[in-house]
Amino acid sequence: MICEKCGKQPATTHITRIVGGHRAEQHLCAACAKKQGLDALGGFELSGIWNSLFAEPSVREQADAVTCPVCGNSLGDIVRSGRVGCPSCYITFYDRLLPSVQRIHGKAQHAGKLPGVAGERARLMAKLEELKQELRDKINAQEYEECAALRDRIRELEEAVRPAALPAPKPEEQEEEEDA
Repeated sequence: MICEKCGKQPATTHITRIVGGHRAEQHLCAACAKKQGLDALGGFELSGIWNSLFAEPSVREQADAVTCPVCGNSLGDIVRSGRVGCPSCYITFYDRLLPSVQRIHGKAQHAGKLPGVAGERARLMAKLEELKQELRDKINAQEYEECAALRDRIRELEEAVRPAALPAPKPEEQEEEEDA
């Protein structure tokens, strides 16, 4: 999509305004958006959002104590700039960034687009992992009746995600594997 203002650059800022029940959309390039006083967040400073998320005094005091071994940024640098310096920062500041990422995005695991068949398989695999975790929790809670139902659902999903070229193991093969 091309910028509606200059007609030259790709539009990177998309603004939707609803006034009096009427919807108006505007698509601008970065330069035209900046000329109109808009940044990438529609006038909000990202550093201000980070500052509010890390508003606890204990976090602010410790913000400069640890630095990323790759880029050298501290948590204070991330809070002030509103940007994470490098992929290693996510590992270095994981415990401090995770709650904020969860508040902003609603979850901490990426759930981007996937192609059709691969996407369906990925969804099934994620559901399978979720059910396995639920089964572990039920076993720990000694809720064995529910464990049996979960086990059956897990087997069904495993069958659904198994590649067509790999046949299901025969019961006697499973016993041999378990004995080994």
